[in-house]
Amino acid sequence: MQPIIYEPFKEARRIKIFVPYELESIRNNVKKMNGSFWHPHQKLWSVINTSQNFESLKKMCEGNYKIEKDIRFTPIPSVALNQNAIEAMFELEKALVLKQYSSSSIQVYKKMFSVFLAKFMQRNLKEVSKEDIEGFVYELIKKNKISESYQNQLINAIKAYYEHALKMPREYYAIQRPKKTVNIPNVLSKKEVYNIIQSPQNIKHKAILSTIYGSGLRISELLNLRIADVHSADGYLFIKDSKGKKDRKTILSEQLVVLLRAYYKVYKPSYWLFEGQSGEKYSTTSVRSIFRKAVKDTNSNPWATVHTLRHSFATHCIENNISMRHLQNMLGHSSPKTTEIYTKTIEINNKTITSPLDSLLKNITLQL
Repeated sequence: MQPIIYEPFKEARRIKIFVPYELESIRNNVKKMNGSFWHPHQKLWSVINTSQNFESLKKMCEGNYKIEKDIRFTPIPSVALNQNAIEAMFELEKALVLKQYSSSSIQVYKKMFSVFLAKFMQRNLKEVSKEDIEGFVYELIKKNKISESYQNQLINAIKAYYEHALKMPREYYAIQRPKKTVNIPNVLSKKEVYNIIQSPQNIKHKAILSTIYGSGLRISELLNLRIADVHSADGYLFIKDSKGKKDRKTILSEQLVVLLRAYYKVYKPSYWLFEGQSGEKYSTTSVRSIFRKAVKDTNSNPWATVHTLRHSFATHCIENNISMRHLQNMLGHSSPKTTEIYTKTIEINNKTITSPLDSLLKNITLQL
């Protein structure tokens, strides 16, 4: 059995390595490397992507290893659209605007629809069949290795054009979708969250991370918070026009109120709760940069994202026995089934649950 070292792409943050179970000494050496992390679903270890770490991994394997390239999505080249395609794009945009889709959603639909148009713009789009579209999607899966998410977004854009812009019957374009996978969200431990939100020295950065976790917010919801949305006397944040154009209320921590008041005295925002230097909304890029630095400085889960704080909020609420109905409302989920996924992320070990074997053998000495 050989370890497999996956050659990372230039911009990749991690180097992945598969270590067969029998090679315990190599596995122990990988564990000792700074920033090493075990990925249970992929059955792989990873370390920080540096040339020094790549050479160290090869040295640990003492010449008995295999190097493979990571498999990734092959970019689909953009093509200049002809007049027929430009008109179709305008019809799609008009239909989505009339349906009051958000500007960010419209941009995603247009981007995905341009991929479809690049293939079919020389044809009469009204004559493109369901079979033609499924053949096109199949080709992208095989040649470009598009993800399930990309496939779904592409189908959504195509169906939006035919059903909303051309008013075609929904059944006519019932395009085959990928089998839905049920992924368990990535979650940070309470200790990791504490370390991350305490890491920034800047009080504004600390307030941003604490607000996302303390109220279970999406990054866009944080950026859209106004000063008027903080209802400290009643203990809630008002979230306006969140995903699905829904308003909602979510919990406002007493500790967060103290932190926000201290932050306000220093920065004195005028309209948005978190403003940039010129008084505009704080940027998504800046929030992500704050989070990435905090993760790195605390040596926390390197695969965590800002959204992981929201997942962690939901999981920790369940562990604190918050009702699913309250949690659903705080997260802004339309369906309780969406919220129930967090029942799979709660911490399971012999400190939180008693095994029936322990109950069975309580006060009994095992005979070995």
